[in-house]
Amino acid sequence: MNARALAINVLSRVRATDAYLNVVLDTLLSETPPKDPRDAAFVTELTYGSTRRQLTLDYAITRFADRKLDALEDKVLAALRLGAYQIFYTRVPARAAVAETVQALKEVGLTRAAGFTNAILRKLADLPAPPLPSASDVAEHLAVRESHPKWLVERWLRQFGRERAEAMLVADNQAPAVVVRANTSKVTRDALLAQLQEAGVEAKATTVSPVGIILPPVGRVEDVYGYAEGLWQVQDEAAQLVGVYGAIPETARVLDACAAPGGKSCHLAQEHEVVAVDLHANKLRKIESEAKRLGLSGRLKAYAHDAAEPFPEEWGEFHAFLVDAPCSGLGTLRRHPELRYRRKEEDLSRLATLQRRILENCQEAVPAGGLLVYAVCTVEPQEAQDQVEMFLRSHPEWTAEPPVLPGLKLPMSQAYLRTLPGPEGFDGFFAARLRKLY
Repeated sequence: MNARALAINVLSRVRATDAYLNVVLDTLLSETPPKDPRDAAFVTELTYGSTRRQLTLDYAITRFADRKLDALEDKVLAALRLGAYQIFYTRVPARAAVAETVQALKEVGLTRAAGFTNAILRKLADLPAPPLPSASDVAEHLAVRESHPKWLVERWLRQFGRERAEAMLVADNQAPAVVVRANTSKVTRDALLAQLQEAGVEAKATTVSPVGIILPPVGRVEDVYGYAEGLWQVQDEAAQLVGVYGAIPETARVLDACAAPGGKSCHLAQEHEVVAVDLHANKLRKIESEAKRLGLSGRLKAYAHDAAEPFPEEWGEFHAFLVDAPCSGLGTLRRHPELRYRRKEEDLSRLATLQRRILENCQEAVPAGGLLVYAVCTVEPQEAQDQVEMFLRSHPEWTAEPPVLPGLKLPMSQAYLRTLPGPEGFDGFFAARLRKLY
């Protein structure tokens, strides 16, 4: 199957099943691996690019389609988006983009829709650039130009001002670098960096995280030096900073209350005994296999449990808790571009209620003098700073206690860790380090 046909199948399956793009892409690439590794990279570029730019592409397609896009078959709409993406955002010549995409649609069994698709793509190919709404309506213009739902653009404009909001929208449409965290139970960051460079990998240190390394475009990360030996784990720099900011004492026994996919659990297990908990038992296998690869199985135990319900007494006492709470994920839209079209504004209140329940349950289990690190991968105050401030107002026995980290300058907002999408290259994260006084 050629790259464009495979990309049509990926996008149509994502639309039909509401699955995550990265999961569907990985599954289909492993089921029908392209003969040429460059094709795998092209499929990735096409599927992620057209998903990131979906609202812009749909705005253009709608000008020429004689029926509503929602009424189109999944594969036909996928082909239109892929063709439009190539025309507007890649160096593929327009004529080739049209012809090859129509041919790919035939290859996936939809010859009857080839004429309709060809006609629309040819009209798009005549345009000098994607059409946009008038710049006089700033939110509408940015929503279509940067392909984010208008409600979200309006929120960000209010919260961050035009300059920062626009930088965040632009950053969400950039492909993120592959960032890994050195497994310091086996190797220092500097030693790993030297080993990677010796192996011919043009790696460089992250600017803020003391344990992070940025890899060049590498194809399959499993093939990179040090993966099989468990010397590193893939983790965005902002997510690494949550573990650094937590500054949990080395002797502390830690409970990670919402552990999947396990990056932060394994980060903690490099120094601590960790119990990793997740509501979904099927997600624990991934955590356990990563802990095994990293040589951390002896320090990490994983259990299925609802973090909003009391923890079993037989697990014993914990000195520190990590609550990496379920959230809107609006800080990770460059990694999960499909999420921006699925989230609704009303989700924020529903998620904030769930976060509060988990926080209330976990704080009960923290002994006097113990720590609780609350984290979310979102930029929404309702899920982040507002959530923590409300908790502290109703719990006088708790206080915010930022860490003392000599020589490290973390991106902070008051006592809290906060990173935003933008030119700095971070995902959007928030974390609060809280101490139970009595």
